[in-house]
Amino acid sequence: MKILIIFNRQPYDNTDVTWNGLRLSQELLNKGQEVKIFLMNDSVDMARDVCEPPEGYDQDLSQMVKDLCAKGVPVKVCGTCMARCGIHRNQPYFEGVEKSTMPALAEWVIDSDKVITF
Repeated sequence: MKILIIFNRQPYDNTDVTWNGLRLSQELLNKGQEVKIFLMNDSVDMARDVCEPPEGYDQDLSQMVKDLCAKGVPVKVCGTCMARCGIHRNQPYFEGVEKSTMPALAEWVIDSDKVITF
């Protein structure tokens, strides 16, 4: 099954929503599902090396994204959001993710069996 997971939220927003979405991504991958991830809005910060966990937070969400990339999960990041969104606006995305577009996201949605948003 092809599963697209779209993230929208700021990585460290005093909830575990994003962390749980990344955990779900890993579990779906472990169960043999084809997982793709698209980061947009403030979630694009997860694809930036400058994004670090706040003091006292025990999970590194950017490292979780890197780990998923290393396992072959394609991760695309909204190109327009680079300058418009996140705490770290205009900071580059790290290697392993692909700067992308809304038309590319539309193609991924069309090609997916399930789409989940966080």
